[in-house]
Amino acid sequence: MNIPKVGVISLGCPKNTVDSERILTQLRTEGYQISSSYEDADLVLVNTCGFIDSAVQESLNSIGEALKENGKVIVTGCLGAKEDLIREVHPRVLAVSGPHQYDQVMAQVHEVAPRPVHNPFTSLVPDTGVKLTPRHYAYLKISEGCNHRCTFCIIPSFRGDLVSRPIGDVLNEARRLADNGVQELLVISQDTSAYGIDTRYKLDFWDGKPVKTRLRELCEELGRLDIWVRLHYVYPYPHVDDIIPLMAENRILPYLDIPFQHASPSILKNMRRPAHAEKVLHRINNWRQQVPDLTLRSTFIVGFPGETEDDFQTLLDFLEEAQLDSVGCFKYSPVEGAAANQLPNPVEEAVKQERWERFMEVQQRISAARLQQKVGQTIEVIVDEVVDEGAVCRSQADAPEIDGQVFLDHQTHLQPGERLLVEVEEADEYDLWAHPI
Repeated sequence: MNIPKVGVISLGCPKNTVDSERILTQLRTEGYQISSSYEDADLVLVNTCGFIDSAVQESLNSIGEALKENGKVIVTGCLGAKEDLIREVHPRVLAVSGPHQYDQVMAQVHEVAPRPVHNPFTSLVPDTGVKLTPRHYAYLKISEGCNHRCTFCIIPSFRGDLVSRPIGDVLNEARRLADNGVQELLVISQDTSAYGIDTRYKLDFWDGKPVKTRLRELCEELGRLDIWVRLHYVYPYPHVDDIIPLMAENRILPYLDIPFQHASPSILKNMRRPAHAEKVLHRINNWRQQVPDLTLRSTFIVGFPGETEDDFQTLLDFLEEAQLDSVGCFKYSPVEGAAANQLPNPVEEAVKQERWERFMEVQQRISAARLQQKVGQTIEVIVDEVVDEGAVCRSQADAPEIDGQVFLDHQTHLQPGERLLVEVEEADEYDLWAHPI
């Protein structure tokens, strides 16, 4: 009997990657084979992104390619919440579902490719499930949804309000990953700082003891696993201050990914974001006094409706004061369904581009200067891959795929996932070069 084969295309952010991993794990658990080609697959599942217009277009293009090359396509993910749009462009798709609707996805797969009869003892699935990341790091999703209503964002309309996972479930998954060789956990959600708020920090049990469903307690327990723990998507609530001592004690990585988005009070108000840049700068200074090697990553939007030259200069001044290590910057683009579309005084595209270039020029100078300060220092790195020229690594300051790298020339004997101490020899705007100690 032929075993059905399913091809999976995963688009979008790490949270979508985790959703794809869960679907792949269930497919494997039920005996389906996973295909890496259109020709070999009995159907193709496309897990879409719908955050901004370019992501929507990429998702629609991927659906179209799958239809052309295979013909049997099921669509899920964030763009799946807009089924009418998908069917208007691609009426031949077999089924559509929204994000994290795992049971519905599997039911749709069963209709197209009936569940195979298989012996689970001959097609074992790893304890960690199927992962799309390299073996030495993994994403750990702690919640779904978001309670914020930022005017530029439509994610809550796709993924709903905050729903935190039970802390016992999260910690059990983390331990399984660590026991199976994962050296780095990347903690993700729509709003990591809000973890547990929806449960009123419910008391749960793990490892025979009570643990509150709250970010500090989560970090304390993850810190006992003796692996790297990196926090992403941290909204700057006051209680984030409680996490800094754990970084000072080397329990979790001295790394915070905080999407500040802007610094002008008027723009932040129109974005429905916290509007206290002065307090943010004070907190950054306080954090760095406690953890001098703290790495701060952020993202910003330029050209938001109503942004004046004074607003933009306030943002540049903030960059100079904050001295952030790594920064991403996006030119504002209208997103269908976003409240910001109704705001007056849109910024011309040429002005957006000019401001983006000025922003990046300032931040590249800051990032380069901060990296130069690391020359001569001893740092810990993790090996991501080994190529002909040597080992490609990351430091504790670098998240995979979005931050810089550390290159160890000629170190071809190292293995992915290996952690070691190195001395930094050279730096540019983004990357470091070093040698093992």
